[in-house]
Amino acid sequence: MKIDRLIGILSILLQKEKVTAPELAEKYEVSRRTINRDIEALCKAGIPIVTAQGQNGGISIMEGYKIDSKLLTSADMQAILAGLRSLDSVSGTNQVAQLMEKLSAGASNVIPGSQNILIDLSSWYRESLAPKVDCIRKSMDRHYTISFHYYAPKGESYRTIEPYYLIFRWSSWYVWGYCRDRKDYRLFKLNRMDELRQGEPFTARSVPLPDLGNERIFPGGIRVKALFEPECKWRLVEEFGTNCFEEREDGKLLFHAGYTDAENLLTWLLTFRDKAVLLEPEELREELIASVKKMERMYKEG
Repeated sequence: MKIDRLIGILSILLQKEKVTAPELAEKYEVSRRTINRDIEALCKAGIPIVTAQGQNGGISIMEGYKIDSKLLTSADMQAILAGLRSLDSVSGTNQVAQLMEKLSAGASNVIPGSQNILIDLSSWYRESLAPKVDCIRKSMDRHYTISFHYYAPKGESYRTIEPYYLIFRWSSWYVWGYCRDRKDYRLFKLNRMDELRQGEPFTARSVPLPDLGNERIFPGGIRVKALFEPECKWRLVEEFGTNCFEEREDGKLLFHAGYTDAENLLTWLLTFRDKAVLLEPEELREELIASVKKMERMYKEG
């Protein structure tokens, strides 16, 4: 696209002392005539471009117009590009990579070749996630509602919301918006959405920032006490931290934490198979025993 090429040429001119038309033509795989038209377009836009003929000639920007390369340090640019690069891992495109190329053209002193911070925000659901992220971003930018079929622990529903924030937290993507069905602001998990589509335009509201405190999203109303075998330590540390258990003299781990949902708790404990025993709360312990007995009957009958 012409606009992308113009931005790229301008970035190169801002960072290099001089460049020739053949170099630009080769880089962007266009004719010299096309580059000359691009330079003319930049001049009409008010960019003070100077051209010089001859052996040491070339295209440059008038002295005093260039950006000071010391404005951003190498560390500053590394941090910016690490964050930008992470967006490509979600979108499934290389748009940010192209932006990085424009920023780094002729500026090796600002952006070193070695990029030592890599952030990958993609997931197992990348093929379905990328179109959702793209649809929501466009809807937020243009102030259009989105509608979708939603799967929640309490059942399925069809929702229409005014999207305001796209959020990545707790290893998942969420959208925060005003739900027209519930007449309030809600947080929706993208992996639970289906049949997502853009709707009608809306007038943006004065939106409160989403409350992402763990105590709100994960209230932890269930006080859990369980006993784990020593080989489960790595999972407990990974999922709850080093302060979630006490190591007994026999090596077993006495686990204690707050949990937000009984069904999720029982499902989580079953992933440890015979390496975990639920001690408290008593009512969930009885429910877990009943579930294990039912599973045993099903396997025997099956």
